[in-house]
Amino acid sequence: MAIVTLLTDSGESDHYVAAVKARIISINPGVRVEDISHHIKPADIAHAAFVLRAVFRDFPKGTVHLVGVDATGNRGDAFIALQLEDHFFVGCDNGLFGLISEKPHQQLAELNAIATVSTTFPERDIFAPAAAKLASGVAITTLGKPMPAFKKMIDRQMKATKKQITGSIIRVDNMGNLITNISKDAFDVLSQGKAYTIQFGGEKFRRIQTQYSQAEQGECFIVFNSLNLLEVGIYKGNASELLGLGYGGTVNVIFEE
Repeated sequence: MAIVTLLTDSGESDHYVAAVKARIISINPGVRVEDISHHIKPADIAHAAFVLRAVFRDFPKGTVHLVGVDATGNRGDAFIALQLEDHFFVGCDNGLFGLISEKPHQQLAELNAIATVSTTFPERDIFAPAAAKLASGVAITTLGKPMPAFKKMIDRQMKATKKQITGSIIRVDNMGNLITNISKDAFDVLSQGKAYTIQFGGEKFRRIQTQYSQAEQGECFIVFNSLNLLEVGIYKGNASELLGLGYGGTVNVIFEE
């Protein structure tokens, strides 16, 4: 069964999400519509990109992902459909899609470029029909005008030397845990059995746990999470509030010679 996922900043108290779903299943009654999230803050591209990057590969290849975050974009932003890592994406070319993968796209088309539709609700009137058609097996090339490239934004990158990794907090999750962009792969390459100190917000730790519950209630834990990213939290507590750290905060891993 074809799958269309929805990621929006519409919330769930109004009719918007239901209207998008109604348009999709009206065009393709056999499609399965799955919600990723509708609780992205309005136009929060960084959060939306983090969520989509974290989960889209868990769906089967060929899944269509409709993204309605900052859906109208800025003046001049195109509406696009693209194929990337054998998944399909439909949304606004506002820079979000450039943050979810470093791999080159496979196909790309500008929607609403030929038979133009004027609308204040592109998620329903432009994205939903395109997503439903892609889920039906329609080729991207028939949906709009070919484009050579889409917008790429520069994401926060960790910096690494033989002596130190400097990373940033890229997400504070719903439980107040601090997710960084320090990858387990980079840590494993640079640590090689060395002693290390993890520093953030005036705190210093010398141990990375493998499970949250290895810390006592109220204690700080540091783990590599299911995304293989370094995560800092307070067991049964809110690390962001208790440590005074948030998005963009710095975390250092210092290796001893």
